[in-house]
Amino acid sequence: MAKGDIVTREVTYPGRACALKSYVAEPASAETSPAVIVVQEWWGLNEHIRDIARRLAREGYFAIAPDLYSRQGHKVATDPNEAARLMGGLNKADGIADLQTTVEWLRAQKQTHSTRIGITGFCMGGSYALLLPCESKEISAAAPFYGEIPADEKLERLNCPIFYAYGENDGWIQRADVERLIAALKKFNKQGEVKIYKGCSHGFFNDTRADVYRPEEAKDAWERTLKLFAANLKG
Repeated sequence: MAKGDIVTREVTYPGRACALKSYVAEPASAETSPAVIVVQEWWGLNEHIRDIARRLAREGYFAIAPDLYSRQGHKVATDPNEAARLMGGLNKADGIADLQTTVEWLRAQKQTHSTRIGITGFCMGGSYALLLPCESKEISAAAPFYGEIPADEKLERLNCPIFYAYGENDGWIQRADVERLIAALKKFNKQGEVKIYKGCSHGFFNDTRADVYRPEEAKDAWERTLKLFAANLKG
């Protein structure tokens, strides 16, 4: 079996309000692996998010991408208006609850119950990837990409090191909030790196979107994410 071989599967487990569906990618040969939760963009659990889970599995992680639209019938959007409607229909507390359920499911698996858990997310998912470690002590590293910045009273409770990726031309996330995150990390003595990528727009990591994708910057952000996870989840 070649290094980097992975297996993938769909899993379903009970959530607070409905059955949650998730996509799992894991190393084919590992008995135990550190886990990483991959949180979707506003489009839903699409092929791009599944591909990110597979990339992480090839790096030795048990990657799980929960469908945060499970409560809305597991929908996947391609139209921005539909994506906005779906995102608007997801109460933030419900999203956090479903992520916490995913953590509980991970803890029940023999491959991950004794390992550390990381989280990454993009756009809407980046918001959850930064918020969850402010709400849960189960997260050991977080790599949010261009997500909303929680209030300082939540950032004060941040429980793990982070890497936050942001494009300077982002039309959704305000630069002032990103500067506030930088200041909060210092003020509250939290471990973290914030990287502002010149000339990049919101979604610059998404290689399925030619209008915003920036390959060199995406490669750099991915390498920093892997470095963060290796330092805090492995060993």
